[in-house]
Amino acid sequence: KTTMADLADEAASLDGYFSDAPLEPEPKYPPLNESFDRCVVITNLPKVPEAKYEKLSKVVLKLVSRIGPLANYEGSDFSGFFMPFDKEAGSTVGCAFIEYETAGDAKKAIEVLEEYKFDKNHSLHVLPQDRASHLADVEEEEFKQPEPEPFKERPNTMSWLEDSCQRDQFAIRQGKETAVYWNDGREEPVLDYDGAREKEAGVAWCEYYVQWSPKGSYFATLVPNRGVILWGGEKFQKLQRFAAPGVDFVVFSPQENYMMTNNNNRNDPHAIKIFSIQTGKCLRAFPLYPKDFLDEKLSEQEKSNIPPPPFQWSHDDKYLARMGKDLISIFETPTMKLLDKRSLACDGICEFQFSPKDNIIAYWAPEHKNQPAHVDLIELPSRKSLRQKNLFNVTKCSLVWQENGEYLGVKVTRHTKSKKTLYNNLELFRVNEPGIPVEMLDVKDAVMAFSWEPQGSRFAIIHAENPTSTKVNVTFYDMFRMSEPEKKKGKKKSSGKELVAEVNKVETLEGKQCNCIFWSPAGRTIILAALGDSASGTLEFYDVDNKSLVIKEHYRANQVLWDPSGRTLATTVSQPIGGGHFKFAMDNGFIIWSFQGKQISQQSFETFYQFQWRPREKLFNKEEIAEVSKNLKKYEKQFNAFDEAKKRKLRLEETRGKRKSRSEFRATLARLKEIRANMKQERMSLLDGYDSEDESNFTT
Repeated sequence: KTTMADLADEAASLDGYFSDAPLEPEPKYPPLNESFDRCVVITNLPKVPEAKYEKLSKVVLKLVSRIGPLANYEGSDFSGFFMPFDKEAGSTVGCAFIEYETAGDAKKAIEVLEEYKFDKNHSLHVLPQDRASHLADVEEEEFKQPEPEPFKERPNTMSWLEDSCQRDQFAIRQGKETAVYWNDGREEPVLDYDGAREKEAGVAWCEYYVQWSPKGSYFATLVPNRGVILWGGEKFQKLQRFAAPGVDFVVFSPQENYMMTNNNNRNDPHAIKIFSIQTGKCLRAFPLYPKDFLDEKLSEQEKSNIPPPPFQWSHDDKYLARMGKDLISIFETPTMKLLDKRSLACDGICEFQFSPKDNIIAYWAPEHKNQPAHVDLIELPSRKSLRQKNLFNVTKCSLVWQENGEYLGVKVTRHTKSKKTLYNNLELFRVNEPGIPVEMLDVKDAVMAFSWEPQGSRFAIIHAENPTSTKVNVTFYDMFRMSEPEKKKGKKKSSGKELVAEVNKVETLEGKQCNCIFWSPAGRTIILAALGDSASGTLEFYDVDNKSLVIKEHYRANQVLWDPSGRTLATTVSQPIGGGHFKFAMDNGFIIWSFQGKQISQQSFETFYQFQWRPREKLFNKEEIAEVSKNLKKYEKQFNAFDEAKKRKLRLEETRGKRKSRSEFRATLARLKEIRANMKQERMSLLDGYDSEDESNFTT
C-alpha cells in the first residue's frame, strides 16, 4: 500500500524534471485554404416547389457526380452539394453549389457541363465560385452602350489575284532572308517583297519557316520567341500576332477561319493552340498527346519514338479531329467542345482521314479480338456508318482520297498465314455512288506509291517485284472504261461509246528510275521523280494523254512542287533549319520548270531552307474546266494579242536606254547646228564675205 511518505519520496526524486513554465499548448492547424478553386456554381436549373426538391436534387447530384467525387467532411452533414430553397417564394432559386475533391474535377465540370441541355427548356451555365462571388459584388447600374472603335479598313488580302498578268507567287527562305517572288512561267521570277520595311526598322519578319494559308490570303512567318505573325495585302502589312512561344509549325483550316500552332513540346500541357484568325483569340489548347495515348509500360525512349497523332480539319472548318486510343475526338467550332460531348469509338484505330469535300471520316483498324481488320466511312455529325469493308491478313493500310472526294483508295499490305511474305492490293471506294461500291485491284508486286489525278478518275502506282529495286514500273488506271453499246434486236447499233464504272488498266511504263509521282494540279501531266540522297534526281515529264515524255535531271533534288495552276513546277535541294552540317550544301537551291520540261530559272544558295508556292482557290469545277478547254480557240486571239502586247512592252523596256541615248544625241546635234547657223554672218565677215557653205564657190 502506497503511503504519503512514498509519494513524498517520489516527488523529491522528480524534482527539477518538470518545467516551472506554465503549460499553454498551441494546436497546429492545417493551412487555411481561402480559395474556392474546387467549387463551382451551376445556374439556370429549373425552379421547382418543395414537393419536387428531393427529385431534382437526386438528378443534379447524379449528373455532377459523373465528373468526379464530391467533397466529404467528417463530422459534417455537407456532402459537397447544396441547392438553395426560397421559403418565401416556395421554390428553388435555380442554382446549386458544388464542391469537388480536386480543383481538376471542378475545372472539368465547367468544360463538360457548360451549355449542357438539362431539359428542353434549360441549358446549364457553370462558372467558378470565385467568379460568382465577384459578380455578386458588382453594383447594378444602367447599361451604357460602349462607343464603337473607329473603323479601320483591313488590307485587301486578295489583291494579288488582281495581277493583270495572271502570275503566281512563291516564297523562299534562304540564309537569313525571306522573300516573295512573282512568276509568270516564261521569264525569270521578279521580286515582290523581301521584308525591306522590317529591315529598315531593325526587326526580323521571319526567323524560322513560313506558311501560306490554303487560299493564299495570309502569309504566316514564325518567330519562335514571339509566336506567329500574319501578313497580307498588296504590301504585306502586318495583320495580327499570335502568342505561341517556341512555335515549330502552323496549320490553317481550309476556309482560313482558324489557325493551329504546335511547339512539339511533350511536357507542355498547352503545346497545341487553336486560334481564331478574325479575333486573334486562343479558343483552346491541347497537350501534344491525348490522354492515355501512350502506354505507361513503355520506356521514355520508346515513348519518344511514337509520333503524336495529328489534328485534321474538315473541309468546311466545322470540325477538328484527332485520333486517341481506340477513339477519334471530334471538336466543333468555334466552341471547340466535343461533338455531342463524346468521342467516336473506334476500337484499335490506326489512321483516319477527312474527305476533302464532305463531312465524312474514313478510318482503318487492324484485327482486334475476334474482329477482322476493317475500313469504315462515317458521316458527321450523325455518326452514321456509310460503309464498312472487312479485310483479312492485314499488316498495314494507307488511305488516299481523291481531291474532289469522289474516290477513296486504300493501299492494303497483306501477309500470308506464315507472315513471311507480304503482298499488296488496292481497295477502291466509289463514294458518290449509291451504296458506296468497293472494287479490289490485285497487284502482284510491292506498291511503293499511289496517287490520284486531281479532279479526274485516273490514278497511278509505282510497283516492283522487290521494294528495293532500282528499276520500277509505273502503271496508270482509270475508274471507268469505254465500252461498245450492246446491239439490241431490231435496232441499229449506236456509234457512240459508253462509260462503264469499272477499273480499267490504261498503260504501264516499264523500267523507270523513280520513287515518287506528282500529278499536275491541272491533270494530264505527271512527274516521275527519283528524289533523295541516294537517288539520281531524274525527272520525267509524262503527258498521259499524248504519251509524250521529256527527261530532265536535278541532282540531289528532294522536293517537287507544282504551282496551283499547273503551268510550272519547282524542284529543290533544301536543308532543315536548326544548325548542324548539311553535307549537300553545294547543291542547295531551286530550279523552276515549265510543265513541258523546259528550264525557266535556276538559283543557288549556300543555305536554302524552304520553297512554297502561294495557293489559290479553285473557282471552276470539273465541268466548267472541260467547257473552257473545249472552247479554248475562242480565246486564242485574245491570248495572242495579250502576249504580243507583253512582248512589245518588254522590248520597249529593254531598248529604253538605247532610245534615250539616241534622243539625247539627236538633240545635241540639232543644238550644235543651230549654234553654227547663228554664227554664219560672223564667220563670213571674218572671211571678207566668203561663204564656205555656198556650193557655187566650189568648182568640180
